[in-house]
Amino acid sequence: MCGFVGILYNHPQEITDMRKQEMENITSLIGHRGPDDEGYFVDEHVSFGFRRLSVVDIEGGHQPLSYENERYWIIFNGEIYNHIELRDEQIAKGHEFSSESDTEVLLALYSALKEKMVHKLRGMFAFVIWDKEEQLLFGARDHFGIKPFFYLEKEDTTYFVSEKKAILLIEPEELDTDSLQHYLSFQYVPEPNTMTRAIKKLPAGHYFTKKLDQPMNIHSFWTPKFHPVHSSENQLIHEIRNVLTDSVHVHMRSDVPVGSFLSGGIDSSFIVSLAKEVNPQLKTFTVGFETSGYSEVNIAQETAHILQLENTSYIISSEEFLEELPKIVFHLDDPLADPALIPLYFVAREAAKHVKVVLSGEGADELFGGYNIYREPHSLRIFNHMPQRVKEILKVLSRLIPEGFKGKSFIERGTTPLEKRYIGNAKMFEENEKRKLLRIYQENLHYTSITKLIYQQSMGYDAVTKMQNIDIHTWLKGDILVKADKMTMAHSLELRVPFLDTYVFDVAAKILSNQKIKANTTKYILRKAAQGIVPEHVVNRKKLGFPVPIRHWLKDELYEWAVNLIHTSQTEAIFNKHEVFQLLADHVTNKKDNSRKLWTILIFMVWHQVYVEKIYDFNG
Repeated sequence: MCGFVGILYNHPQEITDMRKQEMENITSLIGHRGPDDEGYFVDEHVSFGFRRLSVVDIEGGHQPLSYENERYWIIFNGEIYNHIELRDEQIAKGHEFSSESDTEVLLALYSALKEKMVHKLRGMFAFVIWDKEEQLLFGARDHFGIKPFFYLEKEDTTYFVSEKKAILLIEPEELDTDSLQHYLSFQYVPEPNTMTRAIKKLPAGHYFTKKLDQPMNIHSFWTPKFHPVHSSENQLIHEIRNVLTDSVHVHMRSDVPVGSFLSGGIDSSFIVSLAKEVNPQLKTFTVGFETSGYSEVNIAQETAHILQLENTSYIISSEEFLEELPKIVFHLDDPLADPALIPLYFVAREAAKHVKVVLSGEGADELFGGYNIYREPHSLRIFNHMPQRVKEILKVLSRLIPEGFKGKSFIERGTTPLEKRYIGNAKMFEENEKRKLLRIYQENLHYTSITKLIYQQSMGYDAVTKMQNIDIHTWLKGDILVKADKMTMAHSLELRVPFLDTYVFDVAAKILSNQKIKANTTKYILRKAAQGIVPEHVVNRKKLGFPVPIRHWLKDELYEWAVNLIHTSQTEAIFNKHEVFQLLADHVTNKKDNSRKLWTILIFMVWHQVYVEKIYDFNG
């Protein structure tokens, strides 16, 4: 796991000490991504900077790396899990290697196959390759978007970085009001945009080519597609166990110790149980909160005890939580209002004291149907047989029912088409709420504009599969994987996600919805596959995730902090602060649970203090 900075100049530049120093200065901003090594390359058209966390081929994996008499140069962040097989394949075709690193394998593949090389890769990656002979830049980002890739394309210069903050040294923060409006719905900024107007993300599963004086050409090389087929439970159980065992094995390829996060849920427990077969001394890591009902530490410790594994646990206090929050937001680059990123930050901090690499269970919910919201189509099935006219009458009547009255939400959801009500695993503010909250509200910027194309591509899917597809294209890339990368790399820790392997997806993609969601059970077939491997007390536990007690804290421990932040944040031109205070007042007086909506606003305000008001300096 590493971090890179790349600059392409359309017109030849002198190779000066000043350019080298500029690259060192920019790259230093992402030093936490790679504290073990650094490297630079400068020629007439490119400047490359690299920070390395040494995990594979510690001696020979230095970057930027060259190939074929320095024709090709690469900067690469990630891991190619099938690099051993790919190297053997290339050696058989006559290619030579001077190292054991997966980075050199990428160069050899590009030399042989050019852009088609991406179809060979199994892993997580973001990389840029400079072909000096063709004067062409090529880059790619992995299938699911596990590794970050930001870019800024200007008239004469193009920047490519692992973290947006590295570009902000050159490009001042200019708030993208479109992204802000979508952020308030999704609690993150949907790809390919960022909260900075000019800076974009290379979409997951895409590669680009760029020639001098020409715009970037961006192409998709992979997109997740579901194709449910009838298979017996026994057959699926066999396939799931085999593909996950294989994925965990290749994800544990490393020259340094590998540990694993462990919660009280089935996802991380399944990964840990399989990883134990590779390394019986696997170290596991867990965090929780002091507030009752917001900790899975005891469950995780019981799992570790049964598996005879060491477990390091840590309890987070509200004081420590608040003290670290600005630094956490700094590492995010863009505001992300998922409270689960807070415990992830702390568990990564504890794990980094013991290992350089950890496994985690991200992706299981999206692939195997783990979110409780996926049960909604079953609970609303009564509406499927109602005439449209009846549903329209019920929808009108629901508006007359007082807020919070039992049945109101049920009728509203049942009479609203899936395409209009479901935009991902979390939806914060409705359009009418944003209209009151924002000083400048754009009427033509509805949140469904983000999901419309995905729904069009989901034609023929059943409702549950449509919801999964929405989450894989939005929530997974915009929330889950962003916080996973940023919170672990804040502590120079590499996180690997065995569920997010294309081989695993190929198996998950053919599972029928009634084999994923059954009665009140989510991830039904995955739980069946886990039986006999995962300790029994975990297999059928309901999903808890990383629970964070912000609902309680905003009424008590965090109340004064929230009031002060709303007052002092220089966001009067953005928010109607009276509405924000009203949300807080209604929450504190138990009129409504506004905790998640408040948290979405408060995180943005902290982000605004860090990146716009600049009242903190975490760059040193």
